[in-house]
Amino acid sequence: MNQYIINLVKEALKEDIPKIDVSSEYLFSNQVSSGDFIAKEDGVISGIDVCQEVFRQIDEDIKFKVFKNNGTQVKKGDIIAKVEGLTKSLLKAERVGLNFLQRMSGIATMTRKFVDEVSGYETKILDTRKTTPLLRILEKRAVVDGGGVNHRMSLSDMVMLKDNHLKAANTIIDAVKKVRQAVGNDMQIEVEVESIEQFKEALTSDCNIIMLDNMTNDMMAECVVLNNKIKKLEASGNMTLERVKSVAKVGVDFISVGGLTHSYKSLDISLKF
Repeated sequence: MNQYIINLVKEALKEDIPKIDVSSEYLFSNQVSSGDFIAKEDGVISGIDVCQEVFRQIDEDIKFKVFKNNGTQVKKGDIIAKVEGLTKSLLKAERVGLNFLQRMSGIATMTRKFVDEVSGYETKILDTRKTTPLLRILEKRAVVDGGGVNHRMSLSDMVMLKDNHLKAANTIIDAVKKVRQAVGNDMQIEVEVESIEQFKEALTSDCNIIMLDNMTNDMMAECVVLNNKIKKLEASGNMTLERVKSVAKVGVDFISVGGLTHSYKSLDISLKF
């Protein structure tokens, strides 16, 4: 388990139990219970290990048996995992564990829908940095569990020159040249363009990836022809589930979908004793 995630779970439990659980602590002593995590709708599981870590931190004696691993598709009614231990310990861990599991599974489920839509094409579904502050590592893990691909994790991972960067520079070529001199050849540079004219300029620069931002499918198709596989092409902007297949048909390498991590619906999962 990643140390950052361990610490994240620790802080989440501190938030939920700053002192004691006044509902359970005075009601139960040494009673033991067992419970099942049950999927209440179809989806894809993500975060079961994070959920397990919540229970471990509450009480190391809790038995936690996983039946559906991360990335596994489940049907309504499926048992995802089983827990057994002190009743008060299970109750302390229940909400925080479910919060992680439901949200990550919601992202994985939404991602799988997009991935399935472009099945048969070489196009990959990417996430973005539109994530919940401090939870990015979990949300991007959930995207991978859903079959998607992570874009950059942070601003330090790769260069992306977007519209506001380019407005402050003279030309795309000058901006790429200046940054390339600073970062060297090992780091990838991506340039965002919004028109065919900008695309042609970016194509002559020393960038690795060109993002086609808010273009029509016809414009993207023209860019694919002009590109002739010289650069990697990423489509972005208004990439809905209804649209991604038509964009994949155009021939882009990637489609980035911000909604994977900012507009998902948590998967309905319950813990029944």
